[in-house]
Amino acid sequence: MKLLCLFDGVDPKLLFLPHNAQRFFSRTDFVSGNGQSSEKQILTIYDLDNKFIAYTAAFDDIVDVLAEWGSLYVLSSDRKISILQEKDTQTKLEMLFKKNLFVMAINLAKSQHLDNDGLAEIFRQYGDHLYVKGDHDGAIQQYIRTIGKLEPSYVIRKFLDAQRIHNLTAYLQALHRQSLANEDHTTLLLNCYTKLKDSSKLEEFIKTSESEVHFDIETAIKVLRQAGYFNHAVYLADKHFHHEWYLKIQLEDIKNYQQALHYIGKLPFDQAERNMKKYGKTLMHHVPNETTELLKILCTDYRPSNEPLPEREPGSRYENKANSEEFIPIFANNSRELKLFLEHMIQVQDNSPQGVYDTLLELRLQDWAHEENVKAKKQLQEDAMSLLKSGLFKTVFDKALVLCQMHNFKDGVLYLYEQGRLYQQIMHYHMQNNEYAKVIETCERYGEQEACLWEQALGYFARKEEDCKEYIMSVLRHIDRNNLMPPLLVVQTLAHNSTATLSVIKDYLVNKLQQESDHIAEDERRIKQYREETKKIREEIDDLETSAKTFQKSKCSMCNSPLELPSVHFLCGHSFHQHCFESYAEHDTECPTCMPENHKVMDMIRAQEQKQDLHDKFQHQLKCAKDGFSVIADYFGRGVFNKLTLITDPFPGRAAAANIDAGLQRDLLMHSKSTA
Repeated sequence: MKLLCLFDGVDPKLLFLPHNAQRFFSRTDFVSGNGQSSEKQILTIYDLDNKFIAYTAAFDDIVDVLAEWGSLYVLSSDRKISILQEKDTQTKLEMLFKKNLFVMAINLAKSQHLDNDGLAEIFRQYGDHLYVKGDHDGAIQQYIRTIGKLEPSYVIRKFLDAQRIHNLTAYLQALHRQSLANEDHTTLLLNCYTKLKDSSKLEEFIKTSESEVHFDIETAIKVLRQAGYFNHAVYLADKHFHHEWYLKIQLEDIKNYQQALHYIGKLPFDQAERNMKKYGKTLMHHVPNETTELLKILCTDYRPSNEPLPEREPGSRYENKANSEEFIPIFANNSRELKLFLEHMIQVQDNSPQGVYDTLLELRLQDWAHEENVKAKKQLQEDAMSLLKSGLFKTVFDKALVLCQMHNFKDGVLYLYEQGRLYQQIMHYHMQNNEYAKVIETCERYGEQEACLWEQALGYFARKEEDCKEYIMSVLRHIDRNNLMPPLLVVQTLAHNSTATLSVIKDYLVNKLQQESDHIAEDERRIKQYREETKKIREEIDDLETSAKTFQKSKCSMCNSPLELPSVHFLCGHSFHQHCFESYAEHDTECPTCMPENHKVMDMIRAQEQKQDLHDKFQHQLKCAKDGFSVIADYFGRGVFNKLTLITDPFPGRAAAANIDAGLQRDLLMHSKSTA
């Protein structure tokens, strides 16, 4: 380190101190003998590297100055040695600070390789000094040199005044260049640009390359939008792929709906789908045709508009396909576009969601209901029916039915009733509309599936006060032909109709009475026949009890070959070879030929024995019950009133026949079946 020492009357002397020597010195005197007065000399030490006076003092007759061991030794003629020792760096800096020699302090700190924290503190003090003096430009330059060490808020608070906004802008720019700015700093910088109306600086700031971006993009977009710099905000959002902000500004601020729709068409599938769900209603309101076309693409085979068309193998499935049902709410006020969209979807996709078909049906029904042109209305009716007949509403039958009923779509309602086998609803529909001929037609068409339709039709016509004689007679003919109602119930039903005179049901009653007469005659004939057969059987029983039975059968009843001994004979008249009987008989005491019929008869006897006391029980319950009909219905359900083919009534005066023992009764039954 070079030091230049000067003192009066002597040539300047260049001394060399070690590299780490300090520049400022303290003095210590040593006396070696009796001092003698001499002339005073001024010793001045210059720091040649930093160009300042390091030390100056008056000495008595200096003989020499030596530099050893990091100190200066001044030898005077009065035998005194003065040692000049360096002060530490911090002390020297404080001395410079007190004299406001900040530049010199900075140079000193650099020459002493002071760390960055120490330098930053000097810059801060220097900046504070310049700020107090009013040199704001110089102060901001010093503060910029403290970036990274000094808290930015310390500087920002000093320059928030509108008159110093350009200084604050310079500091914030430097803060961003060093990538040390946060969201608040970016917001503040952009606000500074907008306050200064400095569009060039603003554009320069936001149009930096991506590698040079030192600020938060989203914060910048928010500030620009709030300040009204929409084009700058859109540019920033587009450049850095902030799709949400781009679309929000285009749609809400700039109102450029066409550009926003075009931008969505360039996005990847997931983002395009999400943004269409979010902004679809707005776009549909302002650009309905273009929005509908984009939705068609999005729900079939979407690809970004800026990508080349990929090669697709025949029959391959679509990879990017949105759910068309989810976009239906977008068309809330655009029924025409919605109808076009849905018709396109069912044409290109056979497996479209159910909501697509439901909504399309509703739209077609609405158009049909409001159409006044006859020809167009007929075409709309055919379209609606073709959709209903497509078989796509089986799982949502009720929903389709409600839609048809809401729009009073008669053909659709009746078709759905028929598909759902709701024949009574078809009948009620025609009844509500007073369509008498349709009521009869419904009965004729579905009466075999539901016989009660004829009964309902009769009750319906019976309640009508107008003349329905022709329809009532038609219903009565069918009821009579199929025996659907008791005559008494028919009469009671028609009694409510004042216009239904006796002539209306005359033919029906005459026919029923004739049928009853025929039934009575048939029953009397059967009674007579059964009595004759019973009498014959009883005579045969008496004959068997009193006379021998001769078996004259010549052929086996099983193999139809001539009988040979040994043989087996039964009272029923059947005879068998013994080997044939043993081969086919299940029991030794039963005739193999009569056995099936005998078992049926025995089953009937056992059933009657089990139910022989039900009559009294039934009569008792019927008398005690509040609702006799429910008792009758219960017995019907249990099969109590099932018709039995066994006749057990004995002839009058033949009480002895009732005492036939069980074995004889069984033989009697077997004999009666064989003779029949």
